[in-house]
Amino acid sequence: MKLYTKEQALALEQQTFAHLLVEQNGHVLTITLNRPEKKNAMNPVLFREIAYALHYAHFNHEVWVVVVQANGDIFCAGADLKAFLSSGSETNSTIPEPTSEVVLADVFSGLHKPCIAKVHAPVLAGGFLIVCGCTHVIATPNVTFSLPEVKRGLYPFQVMQSMLNIMPSRAVLDFCMRAKSADAQEALRLGLVSEVVAAEELDSKVQALAEEIMEYSPSAIRLGLEAFDALKTVPENDRQLFLKSMLGKAVQTEDAAEGIAAFAEKRKPVWKGK
Repeated sequence: MKLYTKEQALALEQQTFAHLLVEQNGHVLTITLNRPEKKNAMNPVLFREIAYALHYAHFNHEVWVVVVQANGDIFCAGADLKAFLSSGSETNSTIPEPTSEVVLADVFSGLHKPCIAKVHAPVLAGGFLIVCGCTHVIATPNVTFSLPEVKRGLYPFQVMQSMLNIMPSRAVLDFCMRAKSADAQEALRLGLVSEVVAAEELDSKVQALAEEIMEYSPSAIRLGLEAFDALKTVPENDRQLFLKSMLGKAVQTEDAAEGIAAFAEKRKPVWKGK
């Protein structure tokens, strides 16, 4: 996480968001895309706001799980190309400028915390960057996932890379080259979705999943996700030594000491996330 400093990110309560709702309830941070009149298409302001909220989650040890959801009849229609080509700017967002360009896939991979996408409506184009960036995706049966870029003379370059992290390469290329649309069940089969649940069960399922994750050590999970992210750049011959060093970090956490003590004392551990 390099776009905002820890001090900047933890000042979230002082900020005004234009297109995002951010709410922390206990150890769960819920981020809601709130630009329904534009089908939650991501303009530069929304890109910046998502990046800032994820930095807050990354630096705040009290956040153990992140939930990403959306208002409106489209979960996310991708990038707002008109807004990116326009010279105009919005002033009702106080989120500071990042130190460099926001690359959403990198921001999600650098979160190093469980992130659940709560998908109730269609996902298009760059919206895949959010879905692919989450560790879990819970969707309703009516949801579709579409990549229409080649119909516009474009290609989903960044989305392709994010999809390759979780799907077979031929399936990814087929999606990209044929402007393919998949329903929730096909997305489940391909690994794009973790679980499909009835619309009336979506809220309770996401809540139950978040509660289940929080039964386990947030420090262990954070370090595990950090290792998972780092393995992309660690040479293959060095991976076992690197992972051994990560285990050494985990052993030194307060959560590890608590987990071992709770096991010996036959009680439920009380995690601190440290």
